[in-house]
Amino acid sequence: MRVVRVGDETSAVGADVRAALTSWGRGDTLVGGVALVGLRPRGGDQAVDAVVVLPRGVLVVVGVDLPDPAVRLDAPLSGQWKTDGWPLVRPDGAVNPATDAVQNVGVVRRTLEGAEVEPLPVGTVVAVGPYVSQVHQPTSDLLRGVRILHPEPKTLLTAARELATYQRPCTVAQARAILAALSPDHADIDLSGEGFTDSAAPAMSAASTTLIPRVQAAPSKPAPAKPSRKPARSGLRWLPGSAVVLVALLLLTGIVYAVASSGSSDGGTDNASTTRTESSGVTVEGFTFEPKGAISDTDCAAHAYGDVQVWLERNRCSELVRARYESASDGKRAAILVAVLRFPETVLAGELNTVAEQPGSGAIADASTEGTPWPGKSKPFFESAAFASGREGNSLKLVQAVWIGTPSTPDDVTLRKLATNALEIPSPD
Repeated sequence: MRVVRVGDETSAVGADVRAALTSWGRGDTLVGGVALVGLRPRGGDQAVDAVVVLPRGVLVVVGVDLPDPAVRLDAPLSGQWKTDGWPLVRPDGAVNPATDAVQNVGVVRRTLEGAEVEPLPVGTVVAVGPYVSQVHQPTSDLLRGVRILHPEPKTLLTAARELATYQRPCTVAQARAILAALSPDHADIDLSGEGFTDSAAPAMSAASTTLIPRVQAAPSKPAPAKPSRKPARSGLRWLPGSAVVLVALLLLTGIVYAVASSGSSDGGTDNASTTRTESSGVTVEGFTFEPKGAISDTDCAAHAYGDVQVWLERNRCSELVRARYESASDGKRAAILVAVLRFPETVLAGELNTVAEQPGSGAIADASTEGTPWPGKSKPFFESAAFASGREGNSLKLVQAVWIGTPSTPDDVTLRKLATNALEIPSPD
């Protein structure tokens, strides 16, 4: 971990944050990455105690100073904080210090979305001090990627490992792009040995899997036969004819195989995970949805998060299809992720729908978080997506919609219309 002090800490506990980050040491022996201490992100009005760019995620650390040390802190994101059973009230009347912290993290997230950098998960760490022995958070807040803790080296390291969960480490170039978006003056920091890779691993979708049949060509001139005293004329007449027939059969077999291969390459295979592409758009209530490919998988839970993932791990799911679409409205482009989950029983689709409709319960992750980028140059972030769900027999549709290159909110009226109308798109086969 490379620690760079950009400005002063914004809280007294910020000194503990810096000490904990420094204790990890240089290099990626523990976690790697670079921490900008006392940074005011570009576009923000307030500085934060630290922005930590890790190979698999970004942490925004905001300090909160409590009036006194505490043994137990009850710290929900929405609601009254309590220290040792006593309500916590600041002089300005605030009862939840995490409100400002979440707003600062929102600035960082919107800045990265606008810069269209690698879509690493952005986690929130609220560092409390001068000392807290136990912090109690609701499970729903933990699933939202928020950790409230006293910043000791071990507790902060645990939070970093839990929140930085990108499928693959980002490259040095991608890390520099993130730093440039947050603080252009620090984009050229030395990142060697901090866990960032030199080049991105090629995506599977970029690899060519078409098999080209090898057809043996007929020799242009047959090798001359050694003269014999008694040549068999019937044999001499039969050999050239059989060669022609053999070559013809090989050519015919190759043509049939090539046609069959090209005809089936777009439809995928029967493996656990397949990728499909479509070409025609779908119009629903005046919105045109342009398909950008679909990915099918039989391991539904592996591509979910939050309560949705927990439910899928405990129940049967036959197939998950994640279809990508783009649409336009109000002069802006939107990305829409339509997840279709198929179950062996109708009742299972209804049970998951009840879970997914709860705020903060998680959803299905886009394949961009797993190394398969969104088609084209777009890098949509689905963390603040508008949401809609609907059932079709044994299937459940979960739709998320966000603006491309523009900050999104779950209550955006147009995005909610897009998500709701996307439920009417015919499900992929």
